[in-house]
Amino acid sequence: MLVKLFVGNLPWNVGDAELGSIFEPHGDVQSARVINDRDTGRSRGFGFVEIETNNVAAIIRATDGLEVGGRNLRVNEAEDKPRNAPRGGFGRRY
Repeated sequence: MLVKLFVGNLPWNVGDAELGSIFEPHGDVQSARVINDRDTGRSRGFGFVEIETNNVAAIIRATDGLEVGGRNLRVNEAEDKPRNAPRGGFGRRY
């Protein structure tokens, strides 16, 4: 089953390839993406991994708290955001 994981507390120098390599021992990584700031292009310190697995709990146990670059990763199953959710920033109040 394909699972999407949220990976937080990433070191600033971790890129997509390194993020994927962290999860390769635990399943077939379909995609790994570090989220970058739109304006500066710098990492925002989190990303997403899509991985084929039959046991998502085992992957989370193996990687949550894993030290990478002096930081402990926070890993959990990603939640899909609602399509019509309001976005932050300046806008109308309802």
